[in-house]
Amino acid sequence: MSESLNPSEPPSSEHRSSDDVAAAFARARRVRGEPRFPDGPQADPAGSHFERRIRSFQPRRSRVTAGQAEGLQRLWGRWGLDIDGHAVDLRELFGDERPVVLEIGFGMGEATAQMAAADPATNVLAVDVHTPGQGNLLNLAEQNGLTNVRVANGDAIILLREMLKPDALDGLRVYFPDPWPKKRHHKRRLIQPEFLDLVATRLRPGGVVHCATDWEPYAEQMLEVLDAHPEFENTRTDGGFAPRPEFRPLTRFEAQGIEKGHVVNDLLFRRVERRP
Repeated sequence: MSESLNPSEPPSSEHRSSDDVAAAFARARRVRGEPRFPDGPQADPAGSHFERRIRSFQPRRSRVTAGQAEGLQRLWGRWGLDIDGHAVDLRELFGDERPVVLEIGFGMGEATAQMAAADPATNVLAVDVHTPGQGNLLNLAEQNGLTNVRVANGDAIILLREMLKPDALDGLRVYFPDPWPKKRHHKRRLIQPEFLDLVATRLRPGGVVHCATDWEPYAEQMLEVLDAHPEFENTRTDGGFAPRPEFRPLTRFEAQGIEKGHVVNDLLFRRVERRP
């Protein structure tokens, strides 16, 4: 006889893992037509209200652990933001006037949490579409008592273009974005002239764009695009790549790449001061 999917009944085997239990509960909820994360992140917060365009990401709602699902349900209303196109006041979102750095693509959030803990004077608005990572970062923020982290769900372009005021940001971090290695997919890469045009309107003069990648052809393209943009200047006097700053943690993903012989390049470009 198959196991019951009624959440009110105890597991039929004492050896079932918490992930198995969470999966059973999720199946039962879906059978009843209930949302997977009540009051948590929406599957498509912006809906069809904005024009269709080539995206640099693919939404992923992969398997979520019981702890991640619990974090999404319990903490989203406090620290989560659905990118739905409605204007957002960052001071209201964070509850203070600390400078805000936008991080696009944070994976599972470990590095984001470490940087936020090391720099409590800076608020971090972390954007991703990876549901397990969203739940994990929310849990890390709570476990470490981080009041300076907010997690945003959806398209960062809509956030920048529709929801933020001019000069709202003090920095932008794009660490290890999808390199889209095939030539026919290069148009999907995030770091493009049009993207930097948009960033320049939301980043205050003096704010820094910090990119990192272990895909050397993409690093070269990033350097070329940033060098050519009139609103940004390289913080390196030699005009090249920068060594990894001490404030950016070495992630497990990055360490594994280095072991395989990958070369990691950091780029730090400053938004130029406006000329009279």
